[in-house]
Amino acid sequence: MSNANDFNTVVIRKNRPSSARITNAGMNSALRSGQVESVKKFAGGSNSQTSVQKNTAKLDAETDELSHQRVSTDLKKAIVQGRTAKGMTQAQVSQAINEKPQTIQEYESGKAIPNNQVLGKLERVLGCKLRGNLKK
Repeated sequence: MSNANDFNTVVIRKNRPSSARITNAGMNSALRSGQVESVKKFAGGSNSQTSVQKNTAKLDAETDELSHQRVSTDLKKAIVQGRTAKGMTQAQVSQAINEKPQTIQEYESGKAIPNNQVLGKLERVLGCKLRGNLKK
């Protein structure tokens, strides 16, 4: 019967061999001779970012008011007119287009951000044009 076990010695080292270690004196001499370049990293080795960024002044000087486009008054009126002409409630319209009733409320109150997919569904159910030039 042959022995299938292999009992060769395996060496696992946690530290690098002493020949690969760099001493402080060796590092200092390499820095002085210019062979190694040291770079200071921002918040290197820590998780804090307490220094002031360069762009802070730019952000403070920013005066633009940024906001999302909302539903226009013409679109609000067109949705309400189309819904009442069909004799539907907001809940019935929302069920017909497979959206939440809150979505129809937001569109009719002007708080919604216009979405072409929702407007396309509303056009199909209400049978009126909602996208493009609404003024006639």
